[in-house]
Amino acid sequence: MTGSGHPNGARHGRDRRARRLPGPPGKRRVDGDRPTTAVVGGGIAGLAAATALAERGVAVTLYERQPYLGGRAGGWPTTLRDGTPVTMSRGFHAFFRQYYNLRGLLRRTDPGLRRLTGLPDYPLLHASGLRDSFRHVPRTPPWSAFGFAALSPSFTVRDLRAMNPAAALPLLDVRVPEIYDRLDRTSAHDFLNAVRFPERARHLAFEVFSRSFFADPRQLSAAEMALMFHIYFLGSAEGLLFDVPTAPFPAALWDPLAGYLRRHGAEVRTATPVEHITPAGNGYRVTTDGSERHHDSVVLALDTAGLRRVVARSELGDAPWRERIARLRNAPGFLVTRLWLDRPVTPGRPGFLGTGGFTTLDNISVLERWEDEAAHWSARTGGSVVELHAYAVPAGAARDVEEKRLIEQMRSAWPETRAATIVDARHEWREDCPLFPVGGYRDRPTVRTSDPCLVVAGDLVRTGLPVALMERAATTGFLAANALLERWGLRGVTLWTVPDRGRNAVLRALARWGAE
Repeated sequence: MTGSGHPNGARHGRDRRARRLPGPPGKRRVDGDRPTTAVVGGGIAGLAAATALAERGVAVTLYERQPYLGGRAGGWPTTLRDGTPVTMSRGFHAFFRQYYNLRGLLRRTDPGLRRLTGLPDYPLLHASGLRDSFRHVPRTPPWSAFGFAALSPSFTVRDLRAMNPAAALPLLDVRVPEIYDRLDRTSAHDFLNAVRFPERARHLAFEVFSRSFFADPRQLSAAEMALMFHIYFLGSAEGLLFDVPTAPFPAALWDPLAGYLRRHGAEVRTATPVEHITPAGNGYRVTTDGSERHHDSVVLALDTAGLRRVVARSELGDAPWRERIARLRNAPGFLVTRLWLDRPVTPGRPGFLGTGGFTTLDNISVLERWEDEAAHWSARTGGSVVELHAYAVPAGAARDVEEKRLIEQMRSAWPETRAATIVDARHEWREDCPLFPVGGYRDRPTVRTSDPCLVVAGDLVRTGLPVALMERAATTGFLAANALLERWGLRGVTLWTVPDRGRNAVLRALARWGAE
């Protein structure tokens, strides 16, 4: 079964309990005058909104301030010291099989998802030398969670006896938005303390999720972490293995989608920052560096800082909405370091390794294991292309010190890299991911605003659906498009999510008992 009636629409994977969300009914395409929409932001959310609207015949103009598409999953050209042209990005992204709507977007240009390839494992390494893996963990809940605990060396009998299972009961039946009512005012750190979760298992399991939000667990809402546990463990049968693009993000994902949009009549304007947006008659005047244009509707698909900036400069929404937008905050900064080494890492090293217990190192990737551009460089030079991530770097940290520290942690984790010469390096410092702070859920915008022709999309948007990260971006992009399509009597996009509640009746009953 497909999503929007489009042969490449979203669909569930192996999980037959995935939840189907029909789009609004209506005409298949515009007949008559075409309504116009400005989609502000060319990341995943903006691309999803623009795609759904353009497919229905809406006249779409996509504005993106960067010279490339994809947002935080974008990429841009650079040249190494040896003269090799390469593509740099903001770092590794995992395309999980639960990302039904993101994968539906990618199917527009790649129906079989052949430009994605699966990595065989999701291994974890603690600084103490303890190793773990999700490869052999069952995918079907609740055996996925029980299997991880049984198979993981980070859980001992003593650890299990010391845990407080009653405190963990909310994880057994995660529902949105109810989980935010229960846990949004608790930090992920405090929640795990209440459960008495083993320290090493905490680093190798739960903090993998919390740090996916580029946030220290002390700052992150426990509700957001519980939602992640539901999406990957107890709510979905897709498992924790994932796919990665076989080429750099632009070539594999966004350049083909830009061509698809243009073939559907959309105008894609990169390197075009929007300065402000003003209500004008029955629409909006969108002002960029060099022009003003009138549009019937607007999709704000911006990151947190961009949304704050545009709303502060514009006359949009009502006063309470603008105040909530102004209170949104970014997660702490992060560092992505990519190294071109003069010799290969040990052949058995995984393409991706999650790490815990290190000072700042959160994961290591070996790009030639899956990306064609890196593989060509590696084959030609005999070296390796290695990427390191450090999430939630302390504010005020000296950048040169942190860059050197990150490399030293790689050498500690993988000793063979001590002998390698760094042929070239790129260090990307960013601070533009949304923060999901303790007690912050109600401040986050929803897709719809007080103005039916102004909608919001992005991974910062609350939806009432069990989605997160890139999948939340794609889902809210489609939901924003659906809100406008419904207004114009046009057919919307059908979406999918993981189940919206715990799968097991006995576990749901336990969760209800714990809430009483």
